Parts: sequence; structure tokens; C-alpha cells
Amino acid sequence: MNDSIVGFIGFGLIGGSIARALKEINPGNTLIAFNYNINKLGNGLKEALDDKVLDHITYDLNDRFPTCDIIFLCAPVLSNITYLTNLKNMIKPDCIVTDVGSVKGNIHKTVSELGLEHQFIGGHPMAGSEKTGYQNSHSKLLENAYYILTPTEKTPQDKLHKLYEIVSEIGAIPLILEPKEHDNITAAISHVPHIIASGLVNLVKESDDTAEKMRTLAAGGFKDITRIASSSPVMWQNICLTNTESISNVLNQYIACLQDMRNALERKDEDYIYRFFDTASEYRDSIPNKSIGMMKKVFEIYLDIIDEAGAIATIATLLATNRISIKNIGIIHNREFEQGVLRIEFYEEEASVLAVELLKKYRYTVYER
Repeated sequence: MNDSIVGFIGFGLIGGSIARALKEINPGNTLIAFNYNINKLGNGLKEALDDKVLDHITYDLNDRFPTCDIIFLCAPVLSNITYLTNLKNMIKPDCIVTDVGSVKGNIHKTVSELGLEHQFIGGHPMAGSEKTGYQNSHSKLLENAYYILTPTEKTPQDKLHKLYEIVSEIGAIPLILEPKEHDNITAAISHVPHIIASGLVNLVKESDDTAEKMRTLAAGGFKDITRIASSSPVMWQNICLTNTESISNVLNQYIACLQDMRNALERKDEDYIYRFFDTASEYRDSIPNKSIGMMKKVFEIYLDIIDEAGAIATIATLLATNRISIKNIGIIHNREFEQGVLRIEFYEEEASVLAVELLKKYRYTVYER
């Protein structure tokens, strides 16, 4: 990537990770961020300046943004649409405007209404975390993750090629889709699963007794399958309000699926119930693990330990002395769906692989997911 002036509107986990990656591949890039709060410099923006990831922060879009070669819209979906209107009359003709939102239909509609079809290319990096903010960003966050690009019908090929190359250079895997196709896919594999996870959590919360027995026993399998319910409420409110049609269609299919299962239970249909779980198990096992999907892959292992003082500290020290960083460690009290007493979570796959080799060397019984 040649030296470029790159602007960011919204600077959290995704914007910060893209900025870090762009600085890493070419320190000559000039990175600018817009701060909408004229009364306060956010901690993330200040930290990015201190890290020398950002070169400038501006409180006025008319300052510096007219010079940008690329602008990344990294705010919530509805806010990105508003910012497009503000950018329309100030950006230069060869500037590429892109976003990172997980809904494409609404923003493409606005782009068409504003006459920005020659400059806009929708974008959606399919990576992230339940953690938010610049402080959790990383230059490798998008590495080996699919990065969807949704050009308009009028997007010049040279602009599409340039953004495609940038996405590749930061380590992601670019994939071109139609906006509607993108929204249908994300509704099925991300948006509805988040609704289901949050619904399950709320169901348990509302069903629990005053002693909170459900909450106490919810560790292990339940907490794992509902992990995504910890994501930003504002972000998911925006997604539901902008991808409503596709989400509703998938929800209708899911509700019909649940009704079919309820009917099978009532008639004790052994064949249907078996096929329900068998088909799901077979299909899930066929899903590749090589690339990061929309929900960030968890790198974790489980192992058996003796119940004695210092057992966890011994393992933590062993990993630390071998320069293996861990994200989380703790005893699993509800092991109905897991093998192993101790769960260790890592930031990266390489760390989990090295940990398995090391722990087996010291004769620990390790269970990999």
C-alpha cells in the first residue's frame, strides 16, 4: 500500500485494529480520526495517539477529511448513514469511502440516494470479539478472517481493486458479495444466533429463583453457547433495526423449526428427534475452522488436575515461564458438556497449540476442543 491519507469515523475495536494493521504494513500512511465529542478526548483516541497509530485527531470533518484517499466508517450502522450525508460534498473525487458494518442494504440505499455510488464500497470484516474499544484492538485481529466487500453497480474497477489489495495486505481474506446476499447470509449465521443467545440468557434470568440456582449452574456448556450475548447492545439494536427483513425471514424459519421439534416431542417421534441432532452434528462438524467467521473463534483447552493447593498456580507458572500468554483460566464446576476440570483460554491459536505440547510433556491429560 502506497503512502495514503486514511480517515476513520468511529474508532473502537474494528477501526483501531484496521488502523494498527495499516500503520504496521506502511508507517508512511497518515491516519486521521474524527472525534464527535468536542468536550472530551476519548481514552481510545488518546491511547492511539500515544501509540503513534493515529497521526491526527480532528473535531471537524471539514478539517483534513477532504484530503483523505480512503475513509473508513466504523461507527454504529445508523450513525454511518448519517456521516455519509455529511461527507458527500467534501470528499475528493478519487476518495474511497467504505464501512465496516454487518448490514449492507440500508447504507447502499443511502449511497444511491446521495449519488455516491462511484466512491462507496461496502465492507464487513468478519471478525471481532465480545470485548469492545480500541484497548482491545490488535493489528492481527483481521488476519485470516473473511472481509466482505459489496461494491455498487457503479463502483470503478480500479477503486475495487485498490480496496481489495488493502484488505489482502492487512492479512484478511476479501470476498465480493451483493449487498442483499450479504444481509441474508449474516442474518442466518450471525444476527439470529445473537438474538437466540440473548433470548436464552433472558429466559434463564426470568426463570431463575431467588437463590439463583440456574445462574450458579449455568457455567460450562450454557455459558459457552451464549457467549455472544455479551456483545454491545447498541450495536445489536442498530443491526436489528437495519436488517429487519432478512432477520425476520430467518426468525420465521427458526420458529417453524422449534415448532416442529415441539410437535415431535409431544408425539415422542424417535426418528425425527434423532435426525434433528444427527443432521446438526454432521453439518457442524463439516464447517471449516481455518478462517475466522463472524463470531471470533475461541482458543481453549481443558485438562485434568489434582485438587490440591497450588495446582492452578503451577500450571500458570509453567505456561508463563515458557512465554505462553493466557487470556483466562479457571475451574469448571459444571462439566456436563466438557471433559477436564480446568479450562484455559488463549488469545491466539499458536499459544494453545504450544500449551498442549508443553502440558502433555509434563504428563497432564489435555482435552482439545
